[in-house]
Amino acid sequence: MENQENIDKMTTLSQVMQKLSERGIQREFRMNEKSEMKFESSDKVYQPTELMILKTYRFEGDSNPDDNAVLYVIRDDAGNRGMIIDSYGADSNYSGGKFDEFLRNIPVLESDEFNF
Repeated sequence: MENQENIDKMTTLSQVMQKLSERGIQREFRMNEKSEMKFESSDKVYQPTELMILKTYRFEGDSNPDDNAVLYVIRDDAGNRGMIIDSYGADSNYSGGKFDEFLRNIPVLESDEFNF
């Protein structure tokens, strides 16, 4: 994970997802095959400026360097909160570069609210 002081508390993706779920964050923002970012069960197509990254967690596999994942806690301009989950490195969930470009253009807040 990104925050070194949290390593002993939350070390796995599933632990962080459970904690987020307890705070009401259970839905995902996902990019579809048309490179449109949508909130789960919604038809709204988001632009990066309509979203804010509240927290970033990175996970690295102990036994396999390909077991890398990143989880972003996201808030949209209407106050909806969700997450984006992606493997990173050679096995990204998204190909073609549109996803990475989209993420780079989302403003970052890195709120202490999600320091578990």
